[in-house]
Amino acid sequence: MHRTWALIERDLRRFRRSPTLIIVSMVFPIVQLVVLGYAFGGKLKNLKIAVVDQDGGVPAVRLRELLGAVTANARTFVAIHDSDLQGALTDLRNGRVNGVLNIPPNFSRADLRGTAPQVALIEDNTDNFIASTLEGTLSSLVSAYHQPDPAPRLASQVTLNIVEVYPYVPYIQYLLPGSIVLSIFVMVMIGGGIIFIDDKARGLHEGYLVTPITKLELIMGFNLSGTIKAILAGLVLMTVGSVIAGIPDPFNPARLVHMFVTIVATALALVCMMFLFMVRVSDPLVPRATFGVLNTLLFFPSGAVYPPQAFPAWMRAIATVDPFSYSVHACKSLLLKNTGFVAVAGDLAYLVVFAAVMMVAATLLFRRTL
Repeated sequence: MHRTWALIERDLRRFRRSPTLIIVSMVFPIVQLVVLGYAFGGKLKNLKIAVVDQDGGVPAVRLRELLGAVTANARTFVAIHDSDLQGALTDLRNGRVNGVLNIPPNFSRADLRGTAPQVALIEDNTDNFIASTLEGTLSSLVSAYHQPDPAPRLASQVTLNIVEVYPYVPYIQYLLPGSIVLSIFVMVMIGGGIIFIDDKARGLHEGYLVTPITKLELIMGFNLSGTIKAILAGLVLMTVGSVIAGIPDPFNPARLVHMFVTIVATALALVCMMFLFMVRVSDPLVPRATFGVLNTLLFFPSGAVYPPQAFPAWMRAIATVDPFSYSVHACKSLLLKNTGFVAVAGDLAYLVVFAAVMMVAATLLFRRTL
């Protein structure tokens, strides 16, 4: 074991002499957390919707008043009244408005007769986020339009009461678990895979081969040194990111212990996987070229950015074997729900087994030759 520790000590000493590497590998995930968290986490407001009233009757005026209430309170959209439908459609195509609400000429007559009056929402569906927001808001507005005023004493319709188990989770908190795993992966790539290949290219790897150290000791030394560096990166982002994202009670001792174990299992699994990928590689350009591919292939299907239930079948298959998925799920359970080991036992078990399989495979493929 002392020979393995010599490898770890040598690698950590060299890592300590590269402050730029440390800063870059830890700052990049924090920057991504802040930028993506606030770029995608807000609710859409001040969307422009053109209202074309071709009716002008009292029911149409009531509907326009409800639109004005949304504009004044929720501010989801700004109603721009227009008398020309074709002009409003032209504005929609040219991007001046996000949608057109058309009140047809027979709206009031159909409403008074009780023959299902209709209004049309013409939307720019090239942006699904804006289109979904407009559809949801205007659907709620139409439902409110049908409510009698005053409301009856006895409700004759089924109502749905929403009960939220946890406090509101802004998107930056939702993104934090994935950013922690990403910081570990960045450190694995930069401080593990790339350095190992650079050692080969510079001839430093030859020095290991003339020693009596075994293949298993070599691999354990490389993997454990990379794991220690990745753990440091994960702990830094967990601490700083929790404060930035506003995680409730971020320094809860029990949660910190649970997160530390999860970060250790994640770091070990990713380091072992990366060493398996690089065990037969000699070209120093290969890890740099594959960084973006691996980042995309592992990070996005994990559910770090968007729920995996929306993925197609082939992407869900990737998520099933992706170690990122289990790390992200465990971190979400611990950070957002403040659960314990019972909730993440399956995730930790997969990561440990995954790391063992990767290490065994890397040991079998490692060659003690030049």
